[in-house]
Amino acid sequence: MFNVRFAARMASPVRILTAVPICDGHDSAINTINLEFIRHGIEVVYLGFHRYAGDIVRAAIQEDVGAIGISSYNGGHIDFFAEVVRQLRRQGAGDIAVFGGGGGTITPDDAKIMQRQGVDQIFFAGTSLAAMADYVRKHYGKPRKKRPAKSRSDLVLARELTAIEDAYAGQGRLKQPKSQKASARNSKVIGFTGPGGAGKTTLIDELVLRFLQNEPQARIAILSHDPSVIGEGALLGDRATMINSQHDRVFMRSMATRGQAGGLSPATESCLTRLTKADFDYVIIETVGTGQEALPFRSKLIDQTVLVMNPDYGARLQLQKIVMLDVADIVVVNKTDLDRAKAALSEIEHRLTQNKRKQELVATVAKRHRDPGVDELYEMITASSKGDKK
Repeated sequence: MFNVRFAARMASPVRILTAVPICDGHDSAINTINLEFIRHGIEVVYLGFHRYAGDIVRAAIQEDVGAIGISSYNGGHIDFFAEVVRQLRRQGAGDIAVFGGGGGTITPDDAKIMQRQGVDQIFFAGTSLAAMADYVRKHYGKPRKKRPAKSRSDLVLARELTAIEDAYAGQGRLKQPKSQKASARNSKVIGFTGPGGAGKTTLIDELVLRFLQNEPQARIAILSHDPSVIGEGALLGDRATMINSQHDRVFMRSMATRGQAGGLSPATESCLTRLTKADFDYVIIETVGTGQEALPFRSKLIDQTVLVMNPDYGARLQLQKIVMLDVADIVVVNKTDLDRAKAALSEIEHRLTQNKRKQELVATVAKRHRDPGVDELYEMITASSKGDKK
């Protein structure tokens, strides 16, 4: 469990977003830099490569980062960096700094132009990784001011989630007004858990596509988790594999566990409470890859629990040890294009019959576009939602 004694001494980590622009697939440099930042206690939200300026700005606002780091090797850096700065200012998020580099691609003369356009810092070839990390820690870890109430809703919500995380970092807990606890929820909350490598993030991204296409007015929030140790950094990388979720009707927030076991963060429940009070139709929460003992969703805020597995879980005996099989509402066997899928489905179905309660089992190949198994999962979730509304 989260240790309040340690939390009282732990400041909120510096939090940045890194990305590679569109038409640029060079990600080896940014991956190396990300790892160095993490070693220096920085939380890095990695958006991935081949990203549009609008995607970068949307993610930076939702993640409420102190700065955006862009690695650019395609020669279009002057215009691209300037466009990111322009969009941040247009969205009311001009307090988010922009920095970056590109080896020998960005010249000193280019950097002068870029800095006049609002870019904060350019790192040139030969700059040590430690120097980059020191600069980020020094310049982008300052406390953030509360956003004006008239700001765009995503700006306000993102800053409120940051305040919740900061409160846990400083106190170990956050007291909520009784009026907030008693207020009605507006969203259906679906919890996804399962072992690492089962394909949870890809499955969620494909599920989001169904929501967006079939429910033109629906808004979706995603609360995603990655592991970290108290006082150290984290690579928050789920956004890097998201394609369909790069959408204005999707609000995604990445959270580090910050030392708490079980797949969630100390601040998760309070952040989830806040999201369910916003104007989202669905809130999807994804845990860290979990093991046999994990029971992450003990909160009454979760309406439906989805366990995602792959066929390669080991011998049949292993199924008896997976506690989540007893409590999940839906069990998804993903990657059923693998050879062992048919046997795994049979074994898991037999295991579920021992629970003597209604549980759904569905087979998916989430990486396959328009996979019928994901369609079936969407129908299961929305059928339950329709029933709740009646």
